[in-house]
Amino acid sequence: MDAESEIQPDPFDFTRHEQIAVAEYLKVFSFYQELAASAKRIADEALKRRSIQVHSIESRAKDPNSFGRKVSKPSKNDPFRPMYLDPLEQITDLAAIRIITFFPRTIELIDAMVKEEFCVIEQFDKGEALLEEERFGYKSVHYLVTLNKVREGLPEYQQFKKAKIEIQVRTILQHAWAEIEHDIQYKSSASIPRDIRRRFMSLAGLLEIADREFQAIQDADRALTERAEDLINEGKLDKVEITPAALKTYLDRRLGPDGRMSEISYDWAVRLLRKLGFTSLDQVDECIRPYDHERLSRIAFGNRQGQVSRFEYMLLAGMGERYIDGHLFAGEEWYTGSGSHRILEAFAEEGIEIGDYDPKLTFPQSSRPE
Repeated sequence: MDAESEIQPDPFDFTRHEQIAVAEYLKVFSFYQELAASAKRIADEALKRRSIQVHSIESRAKDPNSFGRKVSKPSKNDPFRPMYLDPLEQITDLAAIRIITFFPRTIELIDAMVKEEFCVIEQFDKGEALLEEERFGYKSVHYLVTLNKVREGLPEYQQFKKAKIEIQVRTILQHAWAEIEHDIQYKSSASIPRDIRRRFMSLAGLLEIADREFQAIQDADRALTERAEDLINEGKLDKVEITPAALKTYLDRRLGPDGRMSEISYDWAVRLLRKLGFTSLDQVDECIRPYDHERLSRIAFGNRQGQVSRFEYMLLAGMGERYIDGHLFAGEEWYTGSGSHRILEAFAEEGIEIGDYDPKLTFPQSSRPE
């Protein structure tokens, strides 16, 4: 019997298959929306409990149009049959959340969180798979999970028992790559023109280097902050650069902690100190050492002000007119007519000796001539 006489199978109706699958999916679409929202809430609360900072958490139920396109894909082994004969069972990313981090190392912390808060069925590192296949692309860790046994027993989660959720974890740079790659919509690396392929590969390398550098910068910043705290505790103020974190540590020791102060408060104070000419905490300490911050605050305002305000009164007393003339707002008419001169007069009337400290003429101890 020749090939032409062989009985050919009826062609599979991919369009009909897609239509039926999408219609069935629409019936349960709201269920997957609720499942994704619940998974996001669980992850968000778990990250906050662990003080893990991330850029964002997104949740979604798979878009019906996207679901339909996936359903209509032919099998890799048999192009005349669909990849998913039972789409609602076989397609596992109907509910998904995506956690986007700032730094690569945070992904390790999130990995521990996912394994504690969910029951992990599968874990897949897309970056490792691409490396093995010698292809370029973005790194992303994917998990297929269900709610853990404890949550499945709670009334509010019982409807989601055994329901599968996809969790994606990537850095913000990896996410940018994924979004742009998706927008360009090349179906495979083989279909990309050579010149564009070369540029894609260069960009992939640059993004990986950038991710590593951001992580290295964060590590260096933490190390410097810890080193500054140690030096302040040891009294080696001349070796400490003036930064918001270092100034907070110093003021907490010198004036007492104040939980009302924000990062903006210390950032402002550092900008002011640099404008006034200070380059080390040793100079700051020398300037304000003679003054009682509690007393200055009560003379100036009648009561105990916040930590940074008390610190500024000490600078005002220690520098006198130099402080007013060198202030960040010195050129503003509203500031020159403000109460700083009145406060200086009040200090003098109460017997406070007004200083004339000029950090520009005073070297930190570590750089003073022998």
